[in-house]
Amino acid sequence: MRLATGLLAMALLCGGLAAAGAATRIADDRGGRIGTYLDRFEELGQSGDTVIIDGLCASACTLVLGTVSRDRICVTPRARLGFHAAWDMGAHGRPVTNAEATRLLLAMYPAPIRRWIARHGGLRRQMIFLSGRDLDRLYRPCPLDRQARLTPPRNAAAGE
Repeated sequence: MRLATGLLAMALLCGGLAAAGAATRIADDRGGRIGTYLDRFEELGQSGDTVIIDGLCASACTLVLGTVSRDRICVTPRARLGFHAAWDMGAHGRPVTNAEATRLLLAMYPAPIRRWIARHGGLRRQMIFLSGRDLDRLYRPCPLDRQARLTPPRNAAAGE
């Protein structure tokens, strides 16, 4: 009985370590429908995976910041986050800013991201980009060995 319990405990521990070592890479993601991204990232948030932002993560892709714990997100020197207001298709197929959806979107972001957005004019039609030193102040750099182990990369969300 003790041996079986010990083996079960060892299997659970090893399984947990393997899951904790998983990583999901986001790169060249231009975003898409908010609902689709929320579903994907809520699943990712529960997975325990580390999220490596290694390139463009724009529009709905940035919701990863509000659905995955900050301590499980790291950024590479290529990371670039793009934010803009939420919009709907208006008359004649033209985009129209949706103020209520924009407020909800902004509320999903962690406070440091909201402050950065406010300092850069808020969410509006034009994309604003967070990268370089500003981004490095908010998220930890990815360890080089984590980046090297991601061949081929797994994308958290393919652009739509």
